[in-house]
Amino acid sequence: MKHRSIRQFTGVAVLASALMSSTALYAQDDVIHFGGLATLEGAFAEPGADGLRGMELAFEEFGWEIDGKEIEFTSASSDGTPDVALESARRLIEQDDVDILVGPLSGSEGIRLAQYAKEQTGTTFLNGGSAAVETTLVDPAENFYRFNTDGAQWTAPLGEYLVEERGWDNIVIVSEDYSFPYAQIFGFMATYCEAGGTVSDKFFVPVGNNDYSSVIAQLPQAGGDVDGMYVVLGGSDAVNFLTQYAQMGGDLPIVGGTNAVDQTVLAARGQARQLLPGVLASGPISDNDDSEAWTTFVEAYRDHFGEEGLPSPSVFAYNYYTSTKAALTALQKVGGDLSNDHADLREALDTLELESPTGTVTINENRQATAAIYINEIVEDEEGDLTTEPLMRVESVDQFLGLGEDAYMELGLPSRDNPSCPS
Repeated sequence: MKHRSIRQFTGVAVLASALMSSTALYAQDDVIHFGGLATLEGAFAEPGADGLRGMELAFEEFGWEIDGKEIEFTSASSDGTPDVALESARRLIEQDDVDILVGPLSGSEGIRLAQYAKEQTGTTFLNGGSAAVETTLVDPAENFYRFNTDGAQWTAPLGEYLVEERGWDNIVIVSEDYSFPYAQIFGFMATYCEAGGTVSDKFFVPVGNNDYSSVIAQLPQAGGDVDGMYVVLGGSDAVNFLTQYAQMGGDLPIVGGTNAVDQTVLAARGQARQLLPGVLASGPISDNDDSEAWTTFVEAYRDHFGEEGLPSPSVFAYNYYTSTKAALTALQKVGGDLSNDHADLREALDTLELESPTGTVTINENRQATAAIYINEIVEDEEGDLTTEPLMRVESVDQFLGLGEDAYMELGLPSRDNPSCPS
């Protein structure tokens, strides 16, 4: 394996120096230097680690070179906060001289980095897993690309489905308190409210919260007017909440935000597992998608990472892989040419129709992806692992949720209070 990672940072502290082959000391013209920024500490540490696995898988696919130019890779970490993400990005770009940055992972980080990209016109940015709506919607940077759908795109198909197919028309929401969950709730409620659903209450908690007892005590019990609970938490936050909810005898049916039922949560052991089978969710991937492209991706992930990885690649592995593959595919089209502030590379990215593990991905004038979204149900497979089973695939979900740009912009930006039901 031709790994070109130089070193890895967590926040501002150097954590480790990785192996570097003697061939990595090529002249700069013979090297394309990638940076990878992900959360390797805090509540989203496992998602961050799997995101970097996705990048590595893309580099392996291209043999760690483009048109004879060596790929060099430096990874850095944040903790999910915009300030630390910006500091790590600056280190990668202004000290390590990366040409292309893939990242970050978390929503508010992405908003900050998209604005920083405007200061660094000689660097091309591709989003990692960050899925806040504002990143590519509000004053988008010309050199920041998101070949991943955003959090509202992930959840918009689920709201209408929940009302029309399952008959849920009154729910409560438990969510982390920052931009990405706001986007998830925004997309979900856009169609849920339109279909006749209502939201009785919303409970917001800080990222990294360890004690959910006060929130759980306020939640209604099953059998009342509420049909269920929409849980918009991720990483260890989702695991901790579900574990404590099970321990306290919670009995509301659950529908999940995308990250609440990702493999970074489904692979966890303990009492949280008992609440997950049968849960509905939606997002950009489905573990049991039987398409050739997806099954090939899963096999490559398992072959390369074995027990080091998750039972199936997470949405973060998929997103970082897809973004890195987009960059590598565009680089291949232009022979690795990064001259003139990456002019040819960006022209190639602007018109790229990327074949991802879930089908074709295109980007619009905001450099925001249009792609398929899955409605999933959590099931237990023959080996006892929890996986997502596709119930429906919705093709070509665009940034404006099929409403058109003008109608979408009239909805306003996602927040704690926007939208509300009735819409």
